[in-house]
This record gives sequence, structure tokens and C-alpha cells, in this order.
Amino acid sequence: MARRAPPQNSVPGLFGASPPRRTIHDPNESALSRFIREEIFAPEKVSGNISIITGVAVFAAGVFSARTWGDILVPA
Repeated sequence: MARRAPPQNSVPGLFGASPPRRTIHDPNESALSRFIREEIFAPEKVSGNISIITGVAVFAAGVFSARTWGDILVPA
């Protein structure tokens, strides 16, 4: 079966055509607020941030449950 050529000016199927990113240049913005804006609240990084929050929550729940009910797990 022959492969057909993709249409002209098309992007590969795995990469979507992202819109141009809007940049904000505020000379009075601190490094912390710039980091929060670019790394925490950026729409393209939401899925990674949710994964990190989920991992931390599962870890904290495991520590809490081990400290609360750990004596049940160890035979006397």
C-alpha cells in the first residue's frame, strides 16, 4: 500500500500547531512572580503540574496512613 504525501504546509500529526505565545515584559516584575506566571500558571504546563500534585498527595496519604494505622500492619 502506497503512502500519500501530506498536504503542503502541514505539521506532523504528533505536534499540534500552537498559537504564538504572548510574552509579558514588565520591568518591575520580581523573579518569583515571573516564575509563578511562567511555570505554575502557564496553560501548556498544567498537565505536568497536576501529575506532580497527584504524586505528592499520594505520598502524603501513604505517610499519614502508615503513621495512623501502622501498628495494625506489624504483628505483635
